[in-house]
Amino acid sequence: MPIIAPSLLAADFSNLRHEMGSVAEAPWLHLDVMDGHFVPNISFGMPVIKALRPHSRARFDVHLMIEPVDPYLAAVAEAGADHITVHVEGNAHLHRTLQSIHALGCKAGVAICPATPPEALSEVMDMVDIILVMTVNPGFGGQKFLHGQLAKIRTLAGMIRQSGRDIVLGVDGGIDETTTPLVTEAGATMLVAGSAIFGKDDRRAAVEGMRAAARPAVLAASGE
Repeated sequence: MPIIAPSLLAADFSNLRHEMGSVAEAPWLHLDVMDGHFVPNISFGMPVIKALRPHSRARFDVHLMIEPVDPYLAAVAEAGADHITVHVEGNAHLHRTLQSIHALGCKAGVAICPATPPEALSEVMDMVDIILVMTVNPGFGGQKFLHGQLAKIRTLAGMIRQSGRDIVLGVDGGIDETTTPLVTEAGATMLVAGSAIFGKDDRRAAVEGMRAAARPAVLAASGE
């Protein structure tokens, strides 16, 4: 079954510790750091991540939508990130950035925006641990899923198989019970969901609903 990673961007910022606890059964927690420069919004930064870290057993999957990114990698790791995902766009030295993330003891991820072709990742397939396909234009939660990204997910799933490596293929944007089977069938193994989880009163049921929605595609892929 795909990993469900609730996105804290859709949570109630006035009570983040409680919101985080409401999705305690999820193995990953997705944290979007936005700077108002790389994307047209500002979210939260390292002090918030550090404050939340002692109160969760989930792996902190930190998505940096900032520019420049390299000067902040060490601070993100020190704040408690388990994974650090950076964007391929605007990063002239992505290979070096991934090296730096690994040196900090974190899993290294690369996010790719809707207008960027999957081939942009061809030279780092030997280094990346997580690929995150943006299925909306990054910067705001609650956007509609871009169906044109399904072909990109399939292409990247094929690139991962060809690499022979155990790379997590994530999707982020407009993910709910309707789009979950589509992206899972295309090859996604990690689903970032914000309003589809935090917009519901029963977050546990929301997570289970997404898992149930993914099950037919997973069974079909396994031949069962």
